[in-house]
Amino acid sequence: MTTKELRRKYLEFFKSKGHSVIPSASLIPENDPTVLFTTAGMHPLVPYLMGEKHPEGTRLTDVQKCIRTGDIDEVGDNSHLTFFEMLGNWSLGDYFKKEAIEWSFEFLSSPDWLGIDIKKLSVSVFEGDDDAPRDEESAEIWHSLGIEKNKIAYLPKKENWWGPAGQTGPCGPDTEMFYWVGESEYPPEGSNPGTDEENWLEIWNDVFMQYNKQTDGSFATLEQMNVDTGMGLERVVAVLSGLKDVYQVDTMWPIVQKIEEISGREYIENIEVIKSMRIIADHLRAAVMIMGDNKGIGPSNVDQGYVVRKLIRRSIRHGKNLGINDNFCSKIAEVVVDIFKDVYPEIETNKDFVITQIAEEESRFRNTLEQGIKRFNQLVEGRGEDSVISGLEAFDLYQTYGFPVEMTVELAKEKGLEVDLKNFEIEMEKHQELSRKGAEQRFKGGLADQGEETKRLHTATHLLHAALRKILGEHVEQRGSNITADRLRFDFSHPEKLTPEQKQEVEDLVNAAIKKDYPVSFQEMTVDEAKEQGAIGLFEDKYGAKVKVYTIGDPDGAPEASSQSETFSREICGGPHVSHTGELGHFRIKKETSSSAGIRRIKAILE
Repeated sequence: MTTKELRRKYLEFFKSKGHSVIPSASLIPENDPTVLFTTAGMHPLVPYLMGEKHPEGTRLTDVQKCIRTGDIDEVGDNSHLTFFEMLGNWSLGDYFKKEAIEWSFEFLSSPDWLGIDIKKLSVSVFEGDDDAPRDEESAEIWHSLGIEKNKIAYLPKKENWWGPAGQTGPCGPDTEMFYWVGESEYPPEGSNPGTDEENWLEIWNDVFMQYNKQTDGSFATLEQMNVDTGMGLERVVAVLSGLKDVYQVDTMWPIVQKIEEISGREYIENIEVIKSMRIIADHLRAAVMIMGDNKGIGPSNVDQGYVVRKLIRRSIRHGKNLGINDNFCSKIAEVVVDIFKDVYPEIETNKDFVITQIAEEESRFRNTLEQGIKRFNQLVEGRGEDSVISGLEAFDLYQTYGFPVEMTVELAKEKGLEVDLKNFEIEMEKHQELSRKGAEQRFKGGLADQGEETKRLHTATHLLHAALRKILGEHVEQRGSNITADRLRFDFSHPEKLTPEQKQEVEDLVNAAIKKDYPVSFQEMTVDEAKEQGAIGLFEDKYGAKVKVYTIGDPDGAPEASSQSETFSREICGGPHVSHTGELGHFRIKKETSSSAGIRRIKAILE
């Protein structure tokens, strides 16, 4: 089975069950300060899971691009990936446990679809705790479909609870489906994911969103009960194709082959080579998908750009492990673009940006590595054998030069020296603790907390976007936004720094729009209709689905008309918004900086 075939079958199946096919959202979340990336299929749909009406109805299905960095240390094993594609189907207050489980079972086991032998399937359900009861209902449904009771594992919240995507929001118990990957053809009697975790691979989960996690950590029952499911594309293709790991599926293996070609090494050579090749393939694929997104972010020292930089630099270090000493990352990027250009056309559209950014970052880091080696040689000059490089010195090499401690150990060993790894770990822990505290401070709140301040700031981004286009030109396009309770941040395409006069003009234009107290309204229409009406936004829809178009001003008005009859802004967006611009107060730009090459960033507040 190929990834293309599984994508097609999945969407066809749920379309036959009355689901509308919707496109993948951006990897960069819209207006959610709690996370850097879209981590799951549920993430872009949170407003609709909370009760807002979706233009395509109450049954949806999609293939969502996802990035997860929490498992980055696990990358290199046979199943963990930083970038992956998640197949999902959704019920927005429509069907619930019975239909969701029955359809999951049908898709997995029916000869018309995946045709998996039921003897190789096992499931888990939530065992219950103080927040929610034991999920006997799901267990009974599975048993009625033919899953033996001893193949149903009751597991705690750590394993069988999903969400929220950020710190607050919709969540609930889930039931997970597993495939037998042990050495024997079939699992032994009584084996399930609770008794034999190693030989059962999770391939799908159905989440029953019954609760809304509050800011105080409590769980309130949702008025609208939802279903959110997720099937990892790469894992399932690997399983159904009889492959030993996800790196041999068709969206990964050509990358590994290119690494073999560049390094002159073979994937199956030894475990160290396998791990380094996997990390390079995973990290550069993820970096390309982030940079190639329509809100593409280049490598930098902050937020998503910091992650991109880390992925590229870690790839270069593992390239060194394979004996690759020349620039190679852009060659791998070309392969990634070629793999995904038909599935996600934006990757091809943004190819030049991706290749340029990745090549420049690699050259910068190789230069930094050289400086790090010089610094290392200065540190050890004159030291006799058996002396020790302190943990602080090793950490300084890591922090200042991006010098991996493994490289410090390797160079030290060549000179007969040791590295105080224990104290290096202590220094690392101090650094990570500070980073965590900073992140906790920055990422307060959640997407589900759509309070008035969030609505005001979000609406202000529409005014800012329109004002920038009026002052700077129509080449300005949104490249990402982020809203906290205190400020908005807006990234946009523009080749140069704004002059003080331009900033003042933008600020004045936004405040003039606020003063006119324009009404804010929305209409549902197709993407083609939105384009015809001059709406701006990221036209990501490949399927002709309906979208929400928000208008600030008269929905039937024209630009530059007088007062209320003017249409100041018309933009594709999912909300939330205020009802009139007069509710916003005074808009003030606090800072305008570079985000990455050709991308500017404005931070602003409402007073």
